[in-house]
Amino acid sequence: MMETEVHPWPPFIPPGAKILIMGTFPPQPKRWSMDFYYPNRTNDFWYMMGLIFLGDRYALCNEDSKSFNLPAIKRLLNEKGIALNDTARRVERLQGNASDKFLNILEPVPLKELLHQMPECRTLCTTGEKAAGVISGLTDTSVPKMGEMVKSADGLSIWRMPSTSRAYPLKLEKKAEYYEKMFRECGIL
Repeated sequence: MMETEVHPWPPFIPPGAKILIMGTFPPQPKRWSMDFYYPNRTNDFWYMMGLIFLGDRYALCNEDSKSFNLPAIKRLLNEKGIALNDTARRVERLQGNASDKFLNILEPVPLKELLHQMPECRTLCTTGEKAAGVISGLTDTSVPKMGEMVKSADGLSIWRMPSTSRAYPLKLEKKAEYYEKMFRECGIL
């Protein structure tokens, strides 16, 4: 029998959150460089956010460039009104890795409850194909093409962005172009 994993962190919801970015589920703790979302140093998420918002891919890293600067990350998220959570609350790993392909979602996030905590949030962003599929099922929408958006019946803008995993074969700068367009369209940039 496979071991069930429960999401390790509560949602990160800054006051006045305007956008909710959702991946699928964190990697195993042995891959973490910090105790927060997108903790894996080999994931492009925080490098991309540094590049987009601060003009430097290493802006959200500590001086040693081997770990992320969590206080700087939280300041940026609070300043921009960016909330974070994942689409899965409870999972089984079918193989002992972080790949979404081998992740069985046993319990998705209670999206309506989560959005109720963010009355100003009208934009969801999924970071990858599996997360987009989960949100599609929870919102009764089609899965948008990568880099595109669909509207839910209640007016949410739901974007599907490229995965920030380095396993996804797209350069950091190209990933950043997709996300930057989305941030501009939703008024964050």
